[in-house]
This record gives sequence, C-alpha cells and structure tokens, in this order.
Amino acid sequence: MGRHTVEDVRDIALVGHRAAGKTSLADALLFEAHAVDKLGKVDDGTSVADTDEDEKRHHFSIDTHVLHAEHAGKHLNILDAPGYPDFIGAALEALTAVETAVIVVSAVNGVEVNTRRMFREAGARELSRVIVVNKVDAENADVAGVVDAIQTAFGNKCVPFNVPDADGEKFGKVVCVLDPPTAADGFPIDPADVRTRLTEAVIEADEVLMEKYLTEGAVSAEELEAAIPKALEAGTLVPIFCTSATKDVGVKELLDALSRYGLSPTYAKRVLSGLTPSANGNGTHKPVEPKADSEFLGFVFKVVNDRYVGHLSFIRVLAGVLTPNHQVIDVNTGKAVRVGQLLEAQGKTFVPVPEAGPGDIIAVAKVDGLHIGDTVAFRADAPKLPAPEFPNPMFSVAIEPKTRGDEQKVSAGLHKIAEEDPTVRIVPDPQTHELVMSGVSQLHLDVVQERLKHRFDVEVTSREPKIPYRETVTTESAGDHKHKKQTGGRGQFAEVHIRMYPLPREITTQAQLEEQFANKSRFEKMRSAHYDPAHNFAFIDHIVGGTIPNNFIPAVEKGCKEMLTRGVLAGFRVQDLAVEVHFGKYHDVDSSEAAFMTAARHAFRKAFLAARPALMEPIVKIEVTVPAKFTGTILGDIATKRGHVENQDTLPGDLNVIYARIPLSEVARYAAQLNGMTQGQGSYTLELSHYEHVPANVQQQVVTKAAIKHEEE
Repeated sequence: MGRHTVEDVRDIALVGHRAAGKTSLADALLFEAHAVDKLGKVDDGTSVADTDEDEKRHHFSIDTHVLHAEHAGKHLNILDAPGYPDFIGAALEALTAVETAVIVVSAVNGVEVNTRRMFREAGARELSRVIVVNKVDAENADVAGVVDAIQTAFGNKCVPFNVPDADGEKFGKVVCVLDPPTAADGFPIDPADVRTRLTEAVIEADEVLMEKYLTEGAVSAEELEAAIPKALEAGTLVPIFCTSATKDVGVKELLDALSRYGLSPTYAKRVLSGLTPSANGNGTHKPVEPKADSEFLGFVFKVVNDRYVGHLSFIRVLAGVLTPNHQVIDVNTGKAVRVGQLLEAQGKTFVPVPEAGPGDIIAVAKVDGLHIGDTVAFRADAPKLPAPEFPNPMFSVAIEPKTRGDEQKVSAGLHKIAEEDPTVRIVPDPQTHELVMSGVSQLHLDVVQERLKHRFDVEVTSREPKIPYRETVTTESAGDHKHKKQTGGRGQFAEVHIRMYPLPREITTQAQLEEQFANKSRFEKMRSAHYDPAHNFAFIDHIVGGTIPNNFIPAVEKGCKEMLTRGVLAGFRVQDLAVEVHFGKYHDVDSSEAAFMTAARHAFRKAFLAARPALMEPIVKIEVTVPAKFTGTILGDIATKRGHVENQDTLPGDLNVIYARIPLSEVARYAAQLNGMTQGQGSYTLELSHYEHVPANVQQQVVTKAAIKHEEE
C-alpha cells in the first residue's frame, strides 16, 4: 500500500460533554502536527473543525468533523464529535469508525452527563479509552479533584499519564509519570505517587511483566512503554492526560502518546472476528483481516448533504484497498454503485487521494443510495457488519410549511437531513394527518429547522403533535337513517338499518372472526362477513329478501368504513367494532351508490353515539435511567402522571432504571421535565405497549377540545 502501512494509522474520536474544549483540542492537535499553519479558534470562527454556518453562529459543534494529520511517522484520522447530548447521534457515529476514544473532560466542570455516556459507549464497543483533562489553565481548575471524580466514576484503571506543574493561570507544562522528576514541589498531583498505580494498570495486561514486577519489585520505563498498547487494548489502563488546548500546553505530549501507543487498525480484528466470511471461488472461507492484501470491506459511518459538494458518504476502510473509479456493492441492498474520486477531508476541504487501505477514512461524492451503517465490498456475498444502534428519538413536533405549496420542498429537505442524522425521524401520521418530526430534544429539532431554512430555503412552523387517541364502543346499539333529497332532476333515496356490536380485540383474522363472532349461530341468515384488521372491524351482510339490492351493499360498507377513519366522538380513528346491516329500502330510479353511502354514514353515527362510545389512549412502556439520588423524585412524578411502576434495577456508576407503563399524553413533553428533575442527568426510552380506555374526566376534556376545534374550522 502506497501511502502508509496499516500499523502506522491511528483512528481517534474526540468525545465528551459540551464545553470541555474538544474542538479547540482538535485544532491544537492539527497545529502541533503542522497540518495547519495557524492555531484555529472556535470563538473567532477560524476553527478548522467547526465548519458549518450554524455551528459558527451557535459556537458549538452539531456534527462530527473529519480531520487528519501526520506526526512522528504516523497518519492520524481525528474525528471531532459534538458534546451536547442533543447531538448524540453524531458522537455515536464517530465511535463506530475508530479504535480509540479520547474522552475530553473540563478541569473546571469535571465528570458530566455526556462524559459518563461516552465512556460507557466506548467501552461497549470495546474501544481503547484515553481521558484528557482540558482547560487546566482555567481560573477554577482543580485537576486533583477532577482525577478523583474520574476514578470514583470509572475505577482505578484511570491513571494520570502526565501531571501539570500547577492549576490555573500558572499552568506551564506537564511532566510524564513514566519518568518523574525528583523534585515536584507544588504540583497538584505528585507524579512519583501516581507511577506505582500506572505500573500496576499496565502490567495487569502482561503476565511476563507482572511476574518480573512481583519478583524484582520494579520495571523500567522502556518495559512499561512497550506494554502500554496491550494494556490499552485489554482495557486495564485508561491513561489521563492534562492539556490547555487554547494555550497549546500539553498538546504535543498528547499527540506523541497517541502516535506512539495508540492502537492501529490491526485491532479492528475485534470488529471483524464475528463476521461470516464470504466463500472464495473454490468454496473455502478466508477470514476477513485488517490487511491491505485482504479483500476490500468498508462501511459507511457518516453521510452529508452539502449545499456545495452535494451528497457525501464517509467510509471507514476495514480490510483491503479501494482505488478511485471502482465499482462497489452495497451489501445491505445488493446494489452496485460506482465510486469516483476518493476524497480525504480536512474539515470542509477535500483533497483526492490515490487509494484507501485499512484504517483510512475517505469520502465519496454523489454516490446515491449509501446510508449510515451500510457495508460496502467488491462482492454481494461479502460479510455484512451489524447495523450501529442509535437512541430512539423521543421529542416530537408536528410541522407544516409556512408557505402553502412548499410541502414537497419541506419533505425533500427533511428526508435529506434525516439521512445524515440517524436520531431524526420523519413520519407522516395517517391518523392525525400531520407530518411528525422526532428528535432528541427541543434544541436538536430547532437546529434541524434552522438547517431547513439555510440549506433548502424553506421555513416551517411547529407545534405539539396530536396524541393518536382511538374511538370505540362499549355496548350493543342500533341506528337507521333515511336519506331523501329531491333536486331539479333525479332525486336521491336510500334507507339503511344497522346494529352495532363491540368486537373482541383478540380477533385478528378473517378465520377468527368467522369462528368466534360472525357465524350462523349468531346471525342466522348472514350472507357474508368482511374483516378489516387495521381497525379490527367487521361488516356483516344480513339482508333478507332484497330490502337493499346486492349492488348497493358495497356502498353501505364503504360508508361505514369512511366513518372509521373520520371518527365520531372527537375525530380519531375508530376500532374494535362490528356493523350488521339487516334492513333497508330503495327506489328503482332515485337510489344510487352515493345515496347509500350517505345513509350508511348517518346510521353509523347514530348507532355509535348510542353504544356508549369511549376514547382509548396509547399506553407506553417507559424506562427511565437516573442517578440513584433522583429515584424518589421520578417515582413520585410517575404516580402523578397516571403511571404504574413495574420494576426497578440498579446499574454500575450509581444509576437506577425504573420500568413503568404510562399514558403517552402524560409524557409527550417528558424530555424537558426529566432534564429539570435530574439536572440533565436522566435519560429514557419509550415504546408503545397497548391501548386502554381513557378515564371519564380526561375523555370529556379531549372531546370538548375537539368540538371547539371543529367549530373554529
């Protein structure tokens, strides 16, 4: 492979909580590696990493940015991920493409919500982890306190690799713990004290070295250095580095360590080990390995729809070599696509490269049909990587264009944004006829709306989406209607008599309907029964003696079915009922399909209102994860929301999980409420469980609200 060997590549993601200085650190790493001439600054808009107009305006990262640098003979790919929990999708995306997660922590604020989340997510992906305590030069910095907090949260495997000579403004340099100076007076952490802990963390992953340490009582700095990658891979060591990115102190030492000890893409064996390799021509299986001479395998971890460059797909190469103008197969869809130039990204600058090998991160332009999580290879039977998991978007708004006629533009723009961000979901709700956009939080959806405006020149208005209630009946009833109109020429005439019954929810098929409900023992002269599974609705033809001619029966059924989608009580869809048409009248000249549909609708409405109608509401399963100290607050809050707690669990890191069932209407705005109750440290997931009857007082409110809206319209 021409450009660099696999062993010389380092793939790194900078992750952590917002305002820890990740983007400033990315800029400083590029500057120290001479990849840029000037140290970029986030605040004055000169950062290489924050390239988006929205990011420059907000002064925080929204997307993951792809950067690269050469240092000490190593090629580093640096992914700078956003730290706001609202943009978690982009941060998780970055973790799927690297071997090392660098978790950046503020020396002032210490361990925060997203620090924990990213440490946990990197561990779940079996990445090596490095912690950087940044902003050591800040006025209220407390490095010793932050290191204590890190060890309390994540264990004693987290050990300082270097320590600062001072906290705050006096911070001038870092000293390495491997070879501590004899005099370290006034240091916030004594390097000699820490060396023993560092030694123990490293030798835990190396039996030979451990044996030596136990017999001789010491190991040399050289022996420790040689064993560090092994300890990083095994996870027995999570080294802590100290920096000030904006003052460029400690950054070169971090860059040296990442280059020297960081895991190369050969460690992607962990990702590849579980894959079923494709059969070679002779029927043998050759395992996929992160080598240049393996067959090409890569996966798409990021997609961008850029206003100027167009559609970009970012690919992490896992095995083999890709060259420009080559056909690849999207293993997920089976489709062949041709990639043109291979582009290497430096923020928003792209440079063509002659080839890409294991560990390389490249972008390909204008290749439609590639999505986040897709595996690409040269053969359709190549192994497919498991799809990355992203959190379920829970915060929803109903949106509509500000300008009539922009529906198509809004829909196209939103789908492009959702393609880039796996935590955005766009769903047209067939029940409420709204376009519902879901995301991680209000801020997340605000940013999506800003992007719609800047990129696609469309503006939308948003409001809280309607809760998809359902309507049903609780008792048997009857209804009839005579539709008679005499206009200038031909008149309209139809008369329909129906009976209405609640239909058990256990019925799900035509066969079950006939066996349990619509049969001759109940409807003696029944001619047919039709089942609609979407509404759990049955239409029973029980006409005797041709009181409604056969050719008008479908019109009666159609009239009833229209009412299922329109609703009677409050405009929500109707379910779990059966209609039996048993009598009617017609006129040889004036009867028509339209007349029978109208008569059926009116008869349906009368019968429905006489059958003690009820509203049903969606009940969701909710799992709330919070620090243990907030458990009581959450339990109390669930009780006030008509919820039922079903179980509780404890998780490592002093977290509790509460499992409950609760009406969806009570948690429509839960994201903001949970943030308030837990100082932003709680998270939750929702999943539809079932529908159940709404209490009478709630039903009254919903019906009244719907009636008022109906009058306004």
